[in-house]
Amino acid sequence: MTFQLTEPVLIIGLGGVGAKLAEKAKTPLNSDCLFISYDQNDLTEENSIKISTKSIINPSTQLIRGSALESADNIKEHIANYSTIILMSNLAGKTGAGVGPVISKICKEEQKNLLSFAIMPFKFEKERIFQSGVSLKRLREDSTCTIVLDNDALLDSNPDLTQKQCFEIANKAIEGMVYSLKSSEVSEDTNILATSKSSDDIEMSLKDSLRMLYDDAPPNSIKRSMLYVFGGKDIPIGTLDSITNIAGGMFEHNTTHIEQSSNESKVVVLSAVNGETKFDSYDPLGIISSEKTVDWDEPECSIDCKIDIPQLE
Repeated sequence: MTFQLTEPVLIIGLGGVGAKLAEKAKTPLNSDCLFISYDQNDLTEENSIKISTKSIINPSTQLIRGSALESADNIKEHIANYSTIILMSNLAGKTGAGVGPVISKICKEEQKNLLSFAIMPFKFEKERIFQSGVSLKRLREDSTCTIVLDNDALLDSNPDLTQKQCFEIANKAIEGMVYSLKSSEVSEDTNILATSKSSDDIEMSLKDSLRMLYDDAPPNSIKRSMLYVFGGKDIPIGTLDSITNIAGGMFEHNTTHIEQSSNESKVVVLSAVNGETKFDSYDPLGIISSEKTVDWDEPECSIDCKIDIPQLE
């Protein structure tokens, strides 16, 4: 089955990164935006929900999640008139990891068509790995379709990149993916988005993207792949045929989508995966099925219970 984009569409941006991606995505999809964050600097005067952590300046992910539950009714009101919700979340950030599972759960309860974009942290961000894994598991469970981009795999395949360059490449890959939603099919599964830096050698770009993909998922778990070739109008037909044949020899099912409008030349690979991925190891308790987990119905959160015991955050 493929994900069906049905109007009207609302794009929800969580935190600073999510807000920037949502702002750029609203025009090509002719959609509305909603920005959500605990940091006022991430928000605009309109179409925003501020998650209040009250007097706590440096809240934990769990506290932000608990505070987001207090805004659940407000969130439901904002999404009520939309058919498709697109969620932009950086799970390396507190707002993305904290609020993402709350939004996805609300969308599932309200029977919304939910497409979630999730950006995963670098491996050296050890304090963020666990929370990102927990949040991703919730997003995958609640979403009609989930698209995951792994900053760590991007850095592994391009170790010469700076952190800022990784962010720019990742954001452009997601922007390009959004532009193509109306003209290409996305599988209703967990999808890995793999990309590379711009290159005049389009075959090398494909190999870099495949290296990033295989860092996140074993080859035998990949069910279907879509190649997005950016800068297609300047690439020789023979080269396009060559990279299609390379992909055809690796994937049983693959499709090539040519994006003519981009000024950069590179290949982005979107692959639907079946089975375990690298991210399943981020949460050591993830091997326990939801049927055997007593607290699965509600995401892990911290709330102020108004009792005479100090709350430590």
